[in-house]
Amino acid sequence: MKPTDVLCAAVMALMVPIPVQAADSILVQSTTSTANSGLYDHLLPAFSEATGIKVRVVAVGTGQAIRNARNCDGDVLLVHAKSAELAFVRDGYGTSRSDLMYNDFVIVGPLADPAGIKGQSNASTALRAIAQSGELFASRGDDSGTHKKESALWQDAGVDAIAASGAWYRETGSGMGATLNAAIGMGAYTLTDRATWISFGGKADYGILAEGDAALFNQYGVIPVNPAKCPTVHAEAAQTFVDWLLSPTGQTAISTYEVDGQQLFFANAKAGGS
Repeated sequence: MKPTDVLCAAVMALMVPIPVQAADSILVQSTTSTANSGLYDHLLPAFSEATGIKVRVVAVGTGQAIRNARNCDGDVLLVHAKSAELAFVRDGYGTSRSDLMYNDFVIVGPLADPAGIKGQSNASTALRAIAQSGELFASRGDDSGTHKKESALWQDAGVDAIAASGAWYRETGSGMGATLNAAIGMGAYTLTDRATWISFGGKADYGILAEGDAALFNQYGVIPVNPAKCPTVHAEAAQTFVDWLLSPTGQTAISTYEVDGQQLFFANAKAGGS
């Protein structure tokens, strides 16, 4: 072989893409509460040790997480807005949806409670009292799962909160932690998932004032992204992660996660998904 042929062969070898190996990492598009609560810090090391698969998490509002996954930016979707999750699967972007775990939402506010909702177990009654009092309410306003729930609760209460935007109803356009900080800064009430509230470090003179309504139930679902729609998805590794979360090992890991002695999430995977 001529020297020039050797050189050409070497150049061509450099230009040939290295074959993609079996995925050793996946990307999860996730709601913020699972990240802010520290749940992933508890779960992911155990999963990686068992499988050798690394997991990266993008924690954003549920609406944004779903949009990201629709853009094929992710291998697994883990969020909490069931109707939007089912639409994601129905449109072919997810292979299946499974219930994973649940907790609940709570209404928090200043302990002085100027709207007088303390001890209220009916979310609609509590929200109507806030609206009628004109006391400030901080909304995430970001199309997250929490924002979707809050919007449904205002509708159930018969209150057009959007009409009061900029008055007593303040939209932060931010995640849960930032919205809690904003609410406390302005003396406002807000809706939060219990896990984020328990994990939140800047409670000041704030507390849970309304809780316990069945309407405040907060279900999380997990969905592998469909390789038929997104050919770059790491389907095998993604399914391994989902199967582990739904397995007795993963479900036990979820249920045993506590902060300050309080369980944050309650595993409730069902055989056959949902």
